[in-house]
Amino acid sequence: MAVLRRRARRGQGAEHGAGGGTDPERAADDPLDAAQERRVRAVLALGGVPQADLLDGVQQVRLRLLERAASGREAPRDVSAWAAVVASNLAVDWHRAKRRQERIGERLASLRQWEHPSGEDTSVLSVAVAQGLDELPDAQRQVLVLRFYADLPVRSIAEQLGVPEGTVKSRLHTAVRALRTRLHEDEVV
Repeated sequence: MAVLRRRARRGQGAEHGAGGGTDPERAADDPLDAAQERRVRAVLALGGVPQADLLDGVQQVRLRLLERAASGREAPRDVSAWAAVVASNLAVDWHRAKRRQERIGERLASLRQWEHPSGEDTSVLSVAVAQGLDELPDAQRQVLVLRFYADLPVRSIAEQLGVPEGTVKSRLHTAVRALRTRLHEDEVV
């Protein structure tokens, strides 16, 4: 593990020297040579990854190659081809994450657009719900948010949390009851 940390540190600090040369010690430890690194950058760029994220992508490919070696698996026969495939997969993952963030933004925007009788009523209700959520125990708040804000079914919540469906239902029931009580006490609803 210490070798991997040293290699990772060297890779972060000595990407490209000021004079364009490379550190000979780094070159011996680096799982990617300069040509392979250029190929990885090209695959990432052609895959639509922005320029600002290319270095992170290259580092991810290096890390996966080092993890492969550390796990005892043999090195790929053609490191250049393997690195290009990994870079291509990273580009796909980058786009998926971007689309996921866009969908979340759209959902949040649509939640904000719901029509309410007055803006004041909406802000009072929002504050009361936020305060009510803050007062719930973590486990109850978690299932409430996953069920009603993330719109996950009970079965999915149970699978993701590793608890029985009955536990999720119980936590939901208790959380909704506590939140409803809180809103009635505050005379919001």
